[in-house]
Amino acid sequence: MKAVVIRRYGSPEVFQYEDVEPPKIKPNQLLVKVNATCVNPVDWKMRKGMLKIITGNKFPMILGFDLSGEVIEVGSQVTQFKPTDVIYGSISPSGGAYAEFAAVLEKNAALKPTNMTYEEAASVPVAALTALQGLRDLGNIQPNQKVLVNGGSGGVGIFAVQIAKALGAQVTAVCSTKNIDFVKSLGADRIIDYTQQDFTQELGQYDIILDAVAKQSFSGCKQALKPNGIYVTTLPSLESFVQIILTALIPGKKAKFILEKPNTQDLVYLKELIEAGKIRSVIDRTYPLQELAAAHTYSETERAVGKIAIAVAN
Repeated sequence: MKAVVIRRYGSPEVFQYEDVEPPKIKPNQLLVKVNATCVNPVDWKMRKGMLKIITGNKFPMILGFDLSGEVIEVGSQVTQFKPTDVIYGSISPSGGAYAEFAAVLEKNAALKPTNMTYEEAASVPVAALTALQGLRDLGNIQPNQKVLVNGGSGGVGIFAVQIAKALGAQVTAVCSTKNIDFVKSLGADRIIDYTQQDFTQELGQYDIILDAVAKQSFSGCKQALKPNGIYVTTLPSLESFVQIILTALIPGKKAKFILEKPNTQDLVYLKELIEAGKIRSVIDRTYPLQELAAAHTYSETERAVGKIAIAVAN
């Protein structure tokens, strides 16, 4: 099969599009013909070696977590899927979606939303699960709470705004001037243009602050939280880790870190929201798999509005 592999860490030029052996599935896995995948910031951080403490130095390596496609084969223990099923899901924590075929754990997959293209569906899992689990599981979001999403036009942010609205919250989204109308279209009740206003200076406004772009810190956002408010970051710093530990031990405002955990139940829940018209994907650009280096280069600008999709097969 064709795949994009790396044999060392580095710039996008380390990608090589070549023939490799298809994966051999385990009893609890699906062999999926990948129709589409996408680029998440974690992908290029891995490619650069920024997460070497997790990824190690086992090369060659195929990156990519999100995918949608057709089930070709199922393992002996699989009960929920059959060949020809069209699924979407995540290959966490190993990766491997930048290829024509991928092995996916049964528990990390669900049937693809019927009203989405392959590219739209492949853009959902990591980002939407991060938003859902950050708001629901860590933030304990409740109807009518005030939620702020920092980075409302980014990959995680677009889903966080929509999910928070679907769960009944009053949503404030932070974005740049050029993205105000777009973020409003996602359902945000209020927009803060970060070039004109600093949301961290608002006093005691929010029950939850989801820092979808990890550009702030708990200490920086603390005064904007209500007395029992929760700050959730997608990429903790050393300072944030300290705050997470300290705030877990004392009453009051909390700092937390979200690392999405793919599972069928949450993917089915997202599918239901998508098919009900409460969540949509927003794709900034789509690249063929052969042009993955260009897709990573664009992602690293951190200027994408929504997601960057990768078309693998038709």
